[in-house]
Amino acid sequence: MAHSQGSEFDFAKFTIALPSQSSQASQVESTPGKTQELPAFACVYCAIHDPSCVVMCNICKKWFCNGRGNTCGSHIVNHLMQSKHKEVTLHKVSPLGKTVLKCYACGMRNVFVLGFTPDKTGSAVVLLCRQPCAAQNSIKDLNWDQEKWKPLIEDRCFVSWLVKIPAEQDQLKAWPTTLAQICKLEEIWKDNVGFTVADLDHDLEFDPPRIDVEPVKPHLVRFRYEDGFEYQNIFGPLVKLEADNDKRLKEFQIQDVTVHLWYHYLSNKKVTAQFSLPKIDRNMKLMHGDQIRLRCMENANKPWSGVGHVIDILDRDYTEEIGLEMKTSQGIPFKSTTCSITSKVVVDFIWKSTSFDRMQQALRKFADDDTSSSASIYYGLLGHDVDDVLFRSHDSEDYSAPNLPELNPSQKYAVKQAIQRHLSLIHGPAGTGKTITLATIVYQLAKFNTGPVLVCAFSNTAVDQLTEKIHKTNLKVVRVCAKSREAIDSPVSFLALHNQIKNLDSNSELKKLQETREKTGELSEADEKRYRVLKEFAERELLEAADVICCTCIGAGDSRLANMKFDCVLIDDSTQLTEPECMIPILLGSKQLILVGDHCQLRPIVKCKKASKAGLGRSLLERLIVLGVRSCRLDVQYRMHPELSRFPSNLFYEGSLQNGVTAEERKLPEIKFPWPVPDKPMMFYVSYGTEEIVGCGKSYRNLTEASNVVKIAFKLVSGGAKPEQIGIITPYEGQRAYLRKCMLYNGMFNDPKYRQIEVANVDAFQGREKDFIIVSCVRSNDHQGIDYYLNNPGRLNVALTRAKYGLIVVGNPKVLSKQTLWRNLLSFYKEQKVLVEGPLDNLKESAFQLPEPEPIVNSV
Repeated sequence: MAHSQGSEFDFAKFTIALPSQSSQASQVESTPGKTQELPAFACVYCAIHDPSCVVMCNICKKWFCNGRGNTCGSHIVNHLMQSKHKEVTLHKVSPLGKTVLKCYACGMRNVFVLGFTPDKTGSAVVLLCRQPCAAQNSIKDLNWDQEKWKPLIEDRCFVSWLVKIPAEQDQLKAWPTTLAQICKLEEIWKDNVGFTVADLDHDLEFDPPRIDVEPVKPHLVRFRYEDGFEYQNIFGPLVKLEADNDKRLKEFQIQDVTVHLWYHYLSNKKVTAQFSLPKIDRNMKLMHGDQIRLRCMENANKPWSGVGHVIDILDRDYTEEIGLEMKTSQGIPFKSTTCSITSKVVVDFIWKSTSFDRMQQALRKFADDDTSSSASIYYGLLGHDVDDVLFRSHDSEDYSAPNLPELNPSQKYAVKQAIQRHLSLIHGPAGTGKTITLATIVYQLAKFNTGPVLVCAFSNTAVDQLTEKIHKTNLKVVRVCAKSREAIDSPVSFLALHNQIKNLDSNSELKKLQETREKTGELSEADEKRYRVLKEFAERELLEAADVICCTCIGAGDSRLANMKFDCVLIDDSTQLTEPECMIPILLGSKQLILVGDHCQLRPIVKCKKASKAGLGRSLLERLIVLGVRSCRLDVQYRMHPELSRFPSNLFYEGSLQNGVTAEERKLPEIKFPWPVPDKPMMFYVSYGTEEIVGCGKSYRNLTEASNVVKIAFKLVSGGAKPEQIGIITPYEGQRAYLRKCMLYNGMFNDPKYRQIEVANVDAFQGREKDFIIVSCVRSNDHQGIDYYLNNPGRLNVALTRAKYGLIVVGNPKVLSKQTLWRNLLSFYKEQKVLVEGPLDNLKESAFQLPEPEPIVNSV
C-alpha cells in the first residue's frame, strides 16, 4: 500500500486521499448502559466512532479507536497485544478508504512489523514489513528510501497520519474504560464474544457468566493445612486452571507458512525432518522436546501430515531451522532415503498434559497414601509444628567431598544441618557456592543411605550442572531424562540412563537385540517383547545400584521411577517450582528432605492470572520460611568483584553477603576497557532511542540501544576479552533476537568466533555466570513506563549478579527512574560516578537528575 502526501496519489488501481484533520462524526456523551444508538464501527471499549479514528480487527471483526482513553496505549493496540491478533482494516469512510494494512512487497499483514518509508522525492510513502523487505534491497525497481523506514505503531499508537488520534475533549466524553476492565473484557471474549462494556460490572471482583463454562472461583492457598485432603482440594483446581491456560496458549501457536522441508528416511525406518520457521510474524516458540504436527493440504488429492518432537534448533538470520524426529508420517511423499519438498504447511503445537497429570497424581497421593512420605515430612509440609529432632547423628567434623573445594563455615553448617534433620531449608544467594555445597551434601548422604539419593531441580540445564558436579565425587550417578530428550546432547549424556543401557556388555542378549532394532527399525513380535522385558530389567538394575539419581521434578514422575522409594530427596532451585511440582519427587517415600533455592531471585512462572492471584506462584520453600522453619543461608559470595556485590547485597540480602574474593582477584589487567572509575568495573550507560513492538505483539526491541550494546561488546573484545567471556542479558525476546542477529551478521562481527557471545533472557542465566555482563533494558517511551519483566526485584537481582569481572547496564534512566527499585539502583550508580553517557572513548558523567530514592519495603 502506498500513500501520497500533499495530493491524491493513484497507486495499485485505487486512489488514496490525504487524512483529514477535521472530525467526521460527533463523539458520544453517554456512558455504558445508556440506550443511545451507536454505529457498528464504534470502539467497543469507549464508543468513539469517528471513521478516521477507528480500525477493525480482521480476526474478531470488532472496532477499536486509536485513542488512549484511561490507558497507556491506544485501544486498538491494547486489543491487538492482549488478543494476539495482528491484522486490521481501515474504515471505508476514512480518508484512506477500506484498506487492509499490508506490506507492498510481500503482502504481510502483521501490523507489528509493518512500517512506512517515503520515496526519495518525499511525495509518497509505501508500507513495508521490517524484515525482510525493509531490511533488504527487495524493491530496487522503485525509488523508495528504505533507510528512512519507520514503524506504523509508535508509543503503542498507530501513527496519526494513518489513523487519527481522537481529540482530547472527545476522549473525555467517551466511556471511561480502564485498563483493568479492558483486560477483563479480553479474557471474557475468549469464551463469550458477545460480551460488552455495558455488561461489565465496574466491580472487578464480579465474574460475569460465560457460555457453557462454569465459573471457577479457586480457594486461596494457605500457610497451614488441616490434612492432605484439604491441601489437594486447594491446589488441585489451581493446577487445573494453569493446565487449561497452558493448553490454550500452546494450541494457539499455529503457523501457516510455505517452507522447504528436508526428509531423511533412515535405514532403521526412522524419519527425521528439517524445516525453517520465520522469526518475524510468528506466535510459535519451540523448545527441545516439544511435539508438533506438520500438515499439508495444498494438494487436495494427496494431503499428508506428520507428528514429531523437536531434537534440534539452529539460529539463522531471519529464521530458525527446526529438526524433528518423526513419530508418525501419513502420506509424506518419500521418493528416496533423502528428499526435499517445498510446500505450504500448517505447523501445529501438540499440547502434552504430562506435567500437569503428574502434579495431580502427586496431590492425590499426598491425600490418600500414608506411605508416600514419613510422618515428620507430611506434617511439616502441611505447616504443623513438628518436633525438631535429629534424624541422624554425625560426630565427624569432616564435611568434605572428593575432588571438591574446601567448604567455608556457612557451607559446612548447611551440610551438617542437611545431614542431621528431617527437613532442611538452604538459602543460596548468587555466587555463594550452592552447587558445591549441594554436591557435598549428596556425597555425605550417599555414605549413610541404603538406597539412591534422589536429586531434582527446576530445569534440565540445572540438573545437568548438578549431575556433573556430583559425578566428580566418584559416586555412581544416573541421569534420567524424558524420552523425548534422549537425542539431545549434554555434558553428562554419558551418565544418562538410556546411554548407560546402550553401553552394557556387548555379549549380552539385550545388546544384540538393541543393535538389531537400531539397524532395522523393528523386531519380531517375540523379540520385541523379550527386548522390552530385558530393557526394563536392566534399567531397574542400574537405578537400584546407583548412589544418586538425578532428574527434573516433573521427571521424577517417570514410570521408570514409579515403584522406587527414596529416603533422601534434595530439590535444587525449589523457589522456581510451584508446590505441586515439588510434591512429585517428595512423595516417592521421602524421610529426609532438603529444599534449596533463593526466593530473592526468580520465582515460579504461573501464566494463569486466576491461579497466580490465588497464590500458586509462591514456592514451598518460601512458605516454610514464612512459617518459621529454620533455614541456613550461605553468606560468602565467590563470583562478583566486591564493588559489583555491594548493591545486591544491601538491597536483597540486608547487607549480609561477605566477599570471598578480593578486588585484586577480580582484575583482568590484560583486558582494556574505559571504565568511568578504574577500580569500579561497572557502569550505567545512558541510551535513549525508541522502543518498538515486535512481530509477536508481546515483546519489544530498541534499535538505538541494541547498537550501543553491540559497540560495548565490540569494545570489550577489541580490548582483549574473548567472546565466550561475554554475556548479554535482556528481558525481551524481541531485543534478544535482534541482538543475536547483530552478533552474527553485523559488519564488526564477521569472525565466526563472535557467535560465542551469548545473548539470552534473564531466566536462561539463572544459576550461571560470565566474566562480563551487558544488560539491555530496552524500554524507552513517554507513557507506558516499564512492565513486569523490568519491574521485578528477582529478575533484577539475577541480572545484576551474573558478572564476575565487569557489569554494564544500558537503558533510559528517564523511564527506569519512575520505578522505586530502579531509582535506587540509578542513585547508587550516580553516587559511584558511574552513571555515564557519550562516546565510549570519551565517557562523561550523565547530567540526568534523579529524583530522591525512596526506601524499598518488602521488595522481594
